[in-house]
Amino acid sequence: MTKVSLDALIPREAFEVQDQQGQHTGRNITTLSIRDLEGSSFFFSAVRKPDFQRETNEWDAQKICDLIKSFLDGDLIPAVILWRSASSYTFVIDGSHRLSALAAWINDDYGDGTISQEFYDYNIPEEQIEASKETKKIIDKKIGSFKEYQWSIKHPDKVKPEIAARAKSLGTLAIQVQWVEGDSSKAEESFFKINQQAAPINDTELRLLKARKTPSGVAARAIIRSGKGHKYWSGFSEDNQDKIQEISQEINNILFKPNFKNPIKTLDLPIGGKNYSSQSLTLILEFINIVN
Repeated sequence: MTKVSLDALIPREAFEVQDQQGQHTGRNITTLSIRDLEGSSFFFSAVRKPDFQRETNEWDAQKICDLIKSFLDGDLIPAVILWRSASSYTFVIDGSHRLSALAAWINDDYGDGTISQEFYDYNIPEEQIEASKETKKIIDKKIGSFKEYQWSIKHPDKVKPEIAARAKSLGTLAIQVQWVEGDSSKAEESFFKINQQAAPINDTELRLLKARKTPSGVAARAIIRSGKGHKYWSGFSEDNQDKIQEISQEINNILFKPNFKNPIKTLDLPIGGKNYSSQSLTLILEFINIVN
């Protein structure tokens, strides 16, 4: 099954925005409720992923559906691990896919909704749009949309019985939260340690993460998304940023246009295969290194 891109739901930010951990009054929250993951909530507007984290695109529709169902049924979901910077951003150290899956359901965005469209400047690959539509279709059929659960509060007789029953307990359900204490170096160390243990990062991906500020790393990130999405190149001047985006789009078109479709009915195929593929970023990084 095709992997689903939920990368736009939680924006990226550099740990080093302010290196030292800030002074915070009160206590850190210990759980996250469903309301905390709405796009307009105070928590969700301040939550970020580290800028070196891999794209949130490793889950297929069924796995996203299973996670949402587990949450609604009150099943055990592993705690998410967070770290708060001095800039008051809350970074996800572990659990990005879990939070993104629930946020996708709540905000009705599985890769081509309002949040994703704005994030990618309304330039989303066809494969990503198709994966999003298929995911929404599966979840609406097996679980029901978040809007249906909201509707059931006042109109329980107009929705499926299982939706009305789940909706009654939705307000009491929560995800457990654990916190990393320390500065940005401690948070980064924790990220790599946790992610290597839970889901090992392959050698190419690890090299890219470590080299995220090098020319090859920035170029690979820019090309994979045609210069759209998170701007890993934001530290450059406006003129150079424009050039990076223009050249990235040109190279992306050379590698991945026309769109790859199955079944194959033409010899006019993209030399880089599918742009929307787990191997695409690896291919681009290797290509850049070979060319250089």
